[in-house]
Amino acid sequence: MDNPRIKPLDINKLEPEAEAVLQPMIDAGRPWNIFLTLARHPDLARRWLVFSNHVLFKSTIPAREREIAILRIGWLCEAEYEWAQHKVIGTDAGLTPEEIERIKEGPEGDWNDLDRLILTAADELHYEKKISEKTWVSLGDHWDEKQLMDLVFTIGQYTLVSMALRTFGVPLDDFLTGWTPA
Repeated sequence: MDNPRIKPLDINKLEPEAEAVLQPMIDAGRPWNIFLTLARHPDLARRWLVFSNHVLFKSTIPAREREIAILRIGWLCEAEYEWAQHKVIGTDAGLTPEEIERIKEGPEGDWNDLDRLILTAADELHYEKKISEKTWVSLGDHWDEKQLMDLVFTIGQYTLVSMALRTFGVPLDDFLTGWTPA
């Protein structure tokens, strides 16, 4: 989408309520377009940030594995902003550029057992809206119940975010590089 349906706020012209929501991102030097867009609805943004903060920073899933799930669902949802942002976050979490590119191909290929299962779970949730019994049991060989729950909510959260980003037309931040879906 060339023109956003909902434009990010101008960081230099924030209303007090939006500024209060954005202050932690401003303090961290990260007032990214996703936040500047969502802050147009401060009550929604404030409540969404609590959940997204759990998924991104307080989840029981290790960061590298979390990013595999997020990147896969971002790819499946054709959410360029999500993919571009999490290429950066995924690299910081230990994914190599080659692994990030391979995520586009899905669970087939040169993956260890856990990585393959995470990709499979993302595919199943995307297409079937449920993780199959086989995949669930196999994931349980690696992770405990809380981690399995966090995986489902991570994939669900980033499906929701992908839908919002695409529908609102959130533009890439200057420092992000996008992609063209296959």
